[in-house]
Amino acid sequence: MAKLVHQPLEDEEFDFILRMSGAPVLAYFSGTWPKAIEACRVMDLVVGGIAEEYGSRLTAVKADITRCPAATKRYGVTGAPSFVLLRQGGVVAHSAGQMTRTELQDFLAASL
Repeated sequence: MAKLVHQPLEDEEFDFILRMSGAPVLAYFSGTWPKAIEACRVMDLVVGGIAEEYGSRLTAVKADITRCPAATKRYGVTGAPSFVLLRQGGVVAHSAGQMTRTELQDFLAASL
């Protein structure tokens, strides 16, 4: 995972990152159960590349569903990987499931 992707350990940290970001936030929800692990490993690379590409125009946050249960519930996340694009605290777009880099770029382009 690129150093540009914040990895909060709990809900309070997740919320702090959202409050402090002056840019739109791509919240990437991951899981550690067997069916999610491989998909999330692939998405780690994709999200890391996107974070590098967008730089300061986007804040990327990776949140483990089990460590950030309040954020998971707040944004209606039911599986991993899932993505929520937030701007000024509001949900702009939501997507569930693994995506290619191009698909994630298209998801962002349609919403930013």
